[in-house]
Amino acid sequence: MPTDAHPPLPSPLTLEQLAREQRLQLIVRKGLPPFRQTALELAKVLGGSSPDLKKAGQLISADPTLSSQVLRMCNSPLLGMHSRVISIDHAAALLGPARLRSLALTTSVADFAGKALPEAQMNVFWQHSFLTATLSQYLAERWEYFEKHQAYIAGLLHDIGQIPEWMLVSEGNAGSAESEAPPADWIDNPAIEQEYFGIDHCKLGDIMARSWGLMPSFLDVLENHHTPELAQRDSVLVRIVATADSFLLAKAQLTKEKSPKEPPPPSRKSGKQLPRETQRFVELGHGLFGEAQWPQVQEALEQEYARVLLIARAGIQGLLGGSNGDSAPDADGESTSPLKQTQTRARAVASTPEPATFLSRCKGFFQQLFS
Repeated sequence: MPTDAHPPLPSPLTLEQLAREQRLQLIVRKGLPPFRQTALELAKVLGGSSPDLKKAGQLISADPTLSSQVLRMCNSPLLGMHSRVISIDHAAALLGPARLRSLALTTSVADFAGKALPEAQMNVFWQHSFLTATLSQYLAERWEYFEKHQAYIAGLLHDIGQIPEWMLVSEGNAGSAESEAPPADWIDNPAIEQEYFGIDHCKLGDIMARSWGLMPSFLDVLENHHTPELAQRDSVLVRIVATADSFLLAKAQLTKEKSPKEPPPPSRKSGKQLPRETQRFVELGHGLFGEAQWPQVQEALEQEYARVLLIARAGIQGLLGGSNGDSAPDADGESTSPLKQTQTRARAVASTPEPATFLSRCKGFFQQLFS
């Protein structure tokens, strides 16, 4: 049955709406690149109360790309390990089940988006997804949610339904029969998506997640992160991700309006109206933490955002050493791998007395997340 979050399409449908909605359904059924099956199997093997690291190691070893990424992360200067990790079993034991699952899904989402989207759109999608994941995990820790890594994964996946929409828009821009561009502010706006595409990314994400067999709490997040009041399975997890998402949307709204500072929380005395996304963010924060505690949480969230923003902008290849071994030219025009670039930067930082560098931010973050 339809819900208030995803109302039925208006009747009669326009031919344009019908064509877009049918094309999106076809993309979801047949046109998406395959999501890495190993990551989905790992999510099951490493979930629950009895994770099987031996089985996880076997799954990773059978996937050369994922094996390479796991070993690169473990041996990256970002983690600062004292000895070199040379086997998947050692890496699995070092990371642990929750962190290994997070890493596998992180790289798999980036790989999935990279195959589906042009680079510029992929970067927009990745940065928002990664930031939502890290801020969701941070809020989960502050709330003392029972599984902080579950909040990370839910935040990472929450907008996965945007990918078929991006694909359809790219088709139109390439000169197909569907040539009318969507409104400029359609991204992450379910109401406009519903009007233009005939469906929104929340419903598309739910359809995709069901086909992948993701756990029910993740389905709840994908479908209801814009309408957390409709959550049915894990309302706390949905509200955590919704709060992180609305924080980033408020930041984007303020940047678009060229406002230099985020407005303070609403005052009962002033009665001044906040921008829509900021107001939603504050309301969600009050609902999670209470009005008395929220100002301290909000201030800490701002600090966490500043800490991970540069890391998100570096992109997934810069963080994990690249997903396919691609190389970039160095200053002399020679090919240099992303991992070599990171190691070169690490050596440069080691000889620099100033600790507040990009690499030190990365190292502190990933030691917290994956160690």
